[in-house]
Amino acid sequence: MTTSPTDPERPERTRIVLAEVASGTHAADRPATSPSEVQDILLRGLVRAQLALALRLAVVVLVGLGSLPLFFALAPSFGAVTIAGVRLPWILLGVLAYPFLIGVGTAFVRFANRNERDFAALQRRENDPNRRDESREIPRARGR
Repeated sequence: MTTSPTDPERPERTRIVLAEVASGTHAADRPATSPSEVQDILLRGLVRAQLALALRLAVVVLVGLGSLPLFFALAPSFGAVTIAGVRLPWILLGVLAYPFLIGVGTAFVRFANRNERDFAALQRRENDPNRRDESREIPRARGR
């Protein structure tokens, strides 16, 4: 037996907005969200994602480069090692630190661009919920 859209036993369909999913509320519990509020929520999410990315990579740099002086202070024998007449701390902090920083910067740009593509896809999906973005699927959940 099929039910018609006007069947009184069938519950009314409600549209779930991203803000409702994040806050745990539903459309039946509160008034509808205006498009500008949704845009603000999406933009705040983008800013929050970019900030989290920047902080994570800052921790990587601090741990990667900041731990070297501590390591050489705790193990002075490694600080005395020479390679081609140059002591190991000079090689690590004076030469190899730059490729490390370039790699972290490249990773930041790549991940920041991915965040912005996801944001643009969410905007397109919010503006036209029936349209499916074929160029890039939005991931359901991302491990953090």
